[in-house]
Amino acid sequence: MLGEIKQIANRIKELREIYAVSAESLARDLQLPLTDYMNYESGSFDIPVGVLYKIAHKFDIELSALLSGDNPRLHIYNLVRKGQGLSVDRRKQYTYESLAFNFIDKKTEPFLVTVEPDEAALTYGSHPGQEFNFIIEGSLMLIIDKHELVLQEGDSIYFDSSYNHAMKALNNKPARFLAVIV
Repeated sequence: MLGEIKQIANRIKELREIYAVSAESLARDLQLPLTDYMNYESGSFDIPVGVLYKIAHKFDIELSALLSGDNPRLHIYNLVRKGQGLSVDRRKQYTYESLAFNFIDKKTEPFLVTVEPDEAALTYGSHPGQEFNFIIEGSLMLIIDKHELVLQEGDSIYFDSSYNHAMKALNNKPARFLAVIV
């Protein structure tokens, strides 16, 4: 996972340099302290998906290109078989599987997300747009802004993802859900 973080960090730095954007300016655009941004760009710290999404949006590239270093190629359809999505392990307790990683000009970013039970503090994030989550298995506590919600298997939620949000698997079991970022 550390090697993957370094590769993504290098791609971010390269994009920033190609577009002649200073680290200070990009940190400001991302609403991050410069030290946090520099830790992400150096690969010293794991980069939250929300930050990656904002960077991809800023440079008008596909999120999957930023994650994998490979541009999407398909434009009629993108079939992803069970377990064959582009795996994105961002944090210890979250696993993201991109379900449309090879489709060009996506209007949404669909992910299969697994949240492992963890007693650590909640990690908040935000990103532009909106998000739809459908719980496939388990129970999930979702905090949006100051609203604490418990979602069970079969529940769904659509929300403004520019608000800080965090997730936590409940009942000592993993929670899996379909997340669609719009």
